[in-house]
Amino acid sequence: MAPRRRRTGPTDLVCQLVHDRDGGRCVRCNTAQNLTIHHRVNRGMGGAREEWINQPHNLLLVCTVCNGWFEDNPRAAVEAGWKVRRPEAPSDVDVRYPDGRLYLLTPDGNRDLTNHGGTR
Repeated sequence: MAPRRRRTGPTDLVCQLVHDRDGGRCVRCNTAQNLTIHHRVNRGMGGAREEWINQPHNLLLVCTVCNGWFEDNPRAAVEAGWKVRRPEAPSDVDVRYPDGRLYLLTPDGNRDLTNHGGTR
């Protein structure tokens, strides 16, 4: 019998919180197809040990096309808050949603409209 692999991603409950918070749509292009959970701060090879890495404020619901776009366009992805570079904390970096508004994501799975005037 093969050993069980250690789960390194978010729990099912956290994935559901992110799905609900983001309205079941990609946070970049607003599609509802081919969705996946995206880590704003990368987990690293084999997963990360930090507990917050798999919490809602570090996660976004995105389509697979946009997930690839983030990797191909890191500067634009960071500017919109879809990716966050260490040592910044994801809870301190606002995220642009398809409506152009900026939100701070909270560890409890909510989002708060920021005071940046709507767009960055």
